[in-house]
Amino acid sequence: MSAELQHREVVTVPARYGKAVRLNKGEAVQVINLHGTQVVDCWAYNASDVSEYMCMEATRVWNQRLNPRVGDSFITDQRHPILTLVADTSPGVHDTFMAACDARRYELLGCTEPHRNCHDNLHEGMAELGVMLPHGNLASFNIFMNIQVQPDGITLKTLPVVTKPGDYIILRAEMDCYVAFSACPQDIVSIQGQGDNTPRDVEVRILTAGFPQVNLQGPWVPGNAA
Repeated sequence: MSAELQHREVVTVPARYGKAVRLNKGEAVQVINLHGTQVVDCWAYNASDVSEYMCMEATRVWNQRLNPRVGDSFITDQRHPILTLVADTSPGVHDTFMAACDARRYELLGCTEPHRNCHDNLHEGMAELGVMLPHGNLASFNIFMNIQVQPDGITLKTLPVVTKPGDYIILRAEMDCYVAFSACPQDIVSIQGQGDNTPRDVEVRILTAGFPQVNLQGPWVPGNAA
């Protein structure tokens, strides 16, 4: 981890739980996979109007990619950039397709008792900041999640994460925003790394300086270079 990164706050996201932070435009958030095994669900909302939210569908259209790489932005449902991926020390394997787990998901997986889930973690994390969301949101950015498109171009395969301890990504805020995280509680489907499928803590740092600066790219239009 670079000693040049300057931060104003460090937040531990406990295994199976969620936290949210508020970023000023131009700040960034560093998401650190402390154990190298954990999937982290992520959402973002316009701090001035939380009805505007980071939208995976609009993001894929903007970038013309299934999953983001450094330099790509995440786009809101109103087609505005909200976060930009400016650094990634992991293998770059993330997911924008799979819905966040919720209570119903665990019922379908056979749970007969309440199970912690990412969707509840989103609302709990935002509520800690005094923010009540106007609606649910299953469409998270699944940091470090390993979902592979199969050779037929249609089928998806769910696999454990491929990061190592200390791998991180950095997301720069393109507007004042709230960013919520869940240290995914999934312990039935094998997505957490190392084979034991045990959720682990992750660390989030709000950065004020020292992170890479990349130019904000506009949307893809026909005729643009790939």
